[in-house]
Amino acid sequence: MAGIYIHVPFCRQKCHYCNFFSLASKKYIKGFEKFLITELALQRDYLSGSEITSIYFGGGTPSLMDSYGLKLIIDEISKCFVLSPDAEITLEANPDDLNLNYLKSLYSSGINRLSIGIQSFHNADLTWLNRVHSSEQAESCIKMAYESGISNLSIDLIYGIPGLTTAKWDYNLSKLEQFNIKHFSAYWLTVESKTALDQLIRKKKVEEPAESLGIEHFHLLKQWAKEHDFDHYEISNFCKTGFQARHNTAYWTGQSYLGLGPSAHSYNGISRQWNVANLEQYRSEISSGNLQFEKEILTEVQFYNEYVMTSLRTNKGCDSGSIRERFGDKYYHQFVDLAGFYYSEGLLESHNGIYFLTEQGMLLADHITTDLFQTDDNNED
Repeated sequence: MAGIYIHVPFCRQKCHYCNFFSLASKKYIKGFEKFLITELALQRDYLSGSEITSIYFGGGTPSLMDSYGLKLIIDEISKCFVLSPDAEITLEANPDDLNLNYLKSLYSSGINRLSIGIQSFHNADLTWLNRVHSSEQAESCIKMAYESGISNLSIDLIYGIPGLTTAKWDYNLSKLEQFNIKHFSAYWLTVESKTALDQLIRKKKVEEPAESLGIEHFHLLKQWAKEHDFDHYEISNFCKTGFQARHNTAYWTGQSYLGLGPSAHSYNGISRQWNVANLEQYRSEISSGNLQFEKEILTEVQFYNEYVMTSLRTNKGCDSGSIRERFGDKYYHQFVDLAGFYYSEGLLESHNGIYFLTEQGMLLADHITTDLFQTDDNNED
């Protein structure tokens, strides 16, 4: 099994918090699918005949593309690879791009899942985040998606926003139940270096998000999800039974995937490679049939660190027995010794040798996993 990720780097405008490679322009969006289709031909052997079980259009804002171009890409994937009949085909979308006719055409093109970047159902929050859409559009697009035939919906929400009270956060969560949403992602607002938000805070033009508010929102989120039967299957992801995001789950479980488009990453179980994060250079390379990418062959230490990082993010946990089997006694003892400290602090729990982040531990996930990492120096004989 394998997945295909397609990066569409165009946006109407950049959100203040975004640090992904994207451009606040649609200058080259017309005909962009031709470059992706050419790259497909160049990379058709990358996944070694694996069946494709998921396709994910991310960005940027893939919903700026017309459905005809999206269908051409999906059709070409089915020609170059073995596409599973029940493949999950997801399109990231912004509410302001969605109308009933467009949604119906997406459904006809093969898109069977939407990930909608709603972020908040409050206009004040959307303005603060520099989002284009309104709360009214957020609600309307969900109703239209169901009407179009696309019933597998995921929505994104952001918490920790200055001015987002716990009452307003609870209201955002209540919308999930109101609209019968089966999957959602909830992200703590972080200030990434060199983003517009980072610059605005440095210039004291906007308020810096308070850590205490984000912590309060997270605990409310955990309790709400439990009370409403959502499975918290990854730190930022929640679903009803049977509605896990197939594509992202593949990332967390180490499955292979091919990335298409500028800045897109690929992984084949041995090495990782990534395209240039420059649209004009990407177009030039594709036009010449000479696609360039950076590549690294993963070391044993990197495989170990990635397993620790991804497994601890999920409700499957990090299996010390698997560490011993895959990496040997040395890694096993190092992991158990290091994990023991966080276990004693109540940040990790263990069941039959499988370690999980506690609710408090999830708030410190990046710090804990980094501390559990190994370096090549640690494992030299």
